[in-house]
Amino acid sequence: MTEPTITARVFFEKARSGQLTAIRCGACGELAMPPKELCPSCHAHQWQPVTLVGDGTIASFTVIRVAPRAHAADVPYAVAVVRLKEGVSILGRIVDVPLDKLAVGLPVRFRPLIAKDLTASVGFGPA
Repeated sequence: MTEPTITARVFFEKARSGQLTAIRCGACGELAMPPKELCPSCHAHQWQPVTLVGDGTIASFTVIRVAPRAHAADVPYAVAVVRLKEGVSILGRIVDVPLDKLAVGLPVRFRPLIAKDLTASVGFGPA
């Protein structure tokens, strides 16, 4: 089996450098992220990388008050489903936005969250 155009490893390497990348199916045009082996719409394996601007709005969010041990020192913090302008959604941590200001529809912009030279997760901050 051939390797997908954008693997999860490559996705996070690009995110670490500040570039949010999705993949577009060459057969039907479906846009997907994170990377997938087969197109969820037509099951083709014809992906092309697409660089995303990273602007979007919060579609849903939750505030984490009891976190896994690795993130216990960070509580409270928020994670959100962000609907990007290109039409795909991604889960990310919200940074630099006071928790009491979070709202569905709030404009946000992608920013990489880096810990020890590795992308810890996808983040979003004020647009």
